[in-house]
Amino acid sequence: MSMLNVGRPTRPDAAAPTAHQSLSGGRGLLQDEPLLFELGGWEKTGVDLPEPEFDAADLGDLVRAEPIGLAGLSEPEAVRHYVRLSQKNHAIDLALYPLGSCTMKHNPRLNERMARLPGFADLHPLQPTSTTQGALALMDRLAHWLKTLTGMPAVALSPKAGAHGELCGLLCIKAAHEAAGQGHRRRVLVPTSAHGTNPATAAFVGYSVTEIAQTADGRVDLADLEAKLGDDVAAIMVTNPNTCGLFERDVIEIARITHARGAYFYCDGANFNAIVGRVRPGDLGVDAMHINLHKTFSTPHGGGGPGAGPVVLSEALAAFAPAPWVVSGPDGLQLVEEAVDDAAQAFGRMSAFHGQMGMFVRAYAYMRSHGADGLRQVAEDAVLNANYIKARLSQEMTPAFPDGPCMHEALFDDTWLEGTGVTTLDFAKAMIDEGFHPMTMYFPLVVHGAMLIEPTETESKAELDRFCEALLQLAKAAKAGDADRFKGAPYLAPMRRLDETQAARKPKLTWKPESGTAQAAE
Repeated sequence: MSMLNVGRPTRPDAAAPTAHQSLSGGRGLLQDEPLLFELGGWEKTGVDLPEPEFDAADLGDLVRAEPIGLAGLSEPEAVRHYVRLSQKNHAIDLALYPLGSCTMKHNPRLNERMARLPGFADLHPLQPTSTTQGALALMDRLAHWLKTLTGMPAVALSPKAGAHGELCGLLCIKAAHEAAGQGHRRRVLVPTSAHGTNPATAAFVGYSVTEIAQTADGRVDLADLEAKLGDDVAAIMVTNPNTCGLFERDVIEIARITHARGAYFYCDGANFNAIVGRVRPGDLGVDAMHINLHKTFSTPHGGGGPGAGPVVLSEALAAFAPAPWVVSGPDGLQLVEEAVDDAAQAFGRMSAFHGQMGMFVRAYAYMRSHGADGLRQVAEDAVLNANYIKARLSQEMTPAFPDGPCMHEALFDDTWLEGTGVTTLDFAKAMIDEGFHPMTMYFPLVVHGAMLIEPTETESKAELDRFCEALLQLAKAAKAGDADRFKGAPYLAPMRRLDETQAARKPKLTWKPESGTAQAAE
């Protein structure tokens, strides 16, 4: 008798009735876990610290007058707390993470090992450059690869993430216009399907934003673009491949007519993962483009960072790049940090120091691991996987743009849900019960009830099939009238359906003990 047939079944019986709620709040081996502050133990700690050698008399009124209010935990209590919390999170190490336009792909552990090498992990930004030659050399080689892969002559490494990179690119464009006596250009054109950070960044720089229409096949409307390209336009901001998962076929013409009117072409590089190694944005006429190292080059992504968004620049904008620059001199590699000589037109700084060193190391390790041919295969496999998902799910779901292949992500609308009583949100919540994180929902806004799926290149066919089978079965259930499965979902998650809107608008950022709690002695 095999192990699978000994004792009770190793997998839950799909036909079994829904289990009763547990008395402890746990679900099987998934433990219930309160907040750290609710665990008690205020007077204990898992670490013994010596009494301070000096008192705090010289701190004056800065001395803490009340206890700090941190819960004290022993080592096993602390470890268990965070392990239990980790079980409540979805993660790329658990299953496919299909967020569209986010490239949530596997981060090779080799990258982590390299980033933890003492020579990189123990750096301090104020060290003399004579002691950081290895780090500067890595930054210089990373910059070389980024310029080679994009066909651009310059790169600014210091921006911390995609939106920070957008800010860098637009500040370069603003500085270039002002240097040319074109400071009156105060308008930026943005497609309707753009990432929300594009118009937000333009507004932050002080530009007004004009929307460009989209054609029926999901691309920039050239006629509308040309009509809106006035002499007051500073730049256009176009994502390519765009947020509908499609390559802008007219991108060279977009660049030509933009330059003809004296404006610059900013490309949102969030989707560079789909074309890396195959297309050089510089060859398309792009003037500035941020590159999300935490997407295309596998450095960790999510949780608000740490990110890295280097910006590659055309020859027309290179002189305006922010400090610092890595340059080679007689005494080795140095950082140009003052606006003098070749950097006289630099618009300033993006941050206090030089960028995210750990992210640079991880990205460079990824590049060296893959090589030029491997990076090309990254794009090819990402596109192949997305088209496989589009083909399979089209059996039950409606692709937003059915004609022709997609690029790195497959976009579906909610036409197939009409008459079922099930919404995009309901469907996404039901995916959680199947063990999958939902895809990106209701974005881009130009597609009704949008479901945007990006599988990335790191998923195997077996995992893609597992994902597709789950979605196809859910789609059939919705069409069969099983709306109850969806309206209350998720049923099996540690937490039931949450009000994300309320949580975003009224977040609880601090914890306070409940007042008036009856004590046992009372």
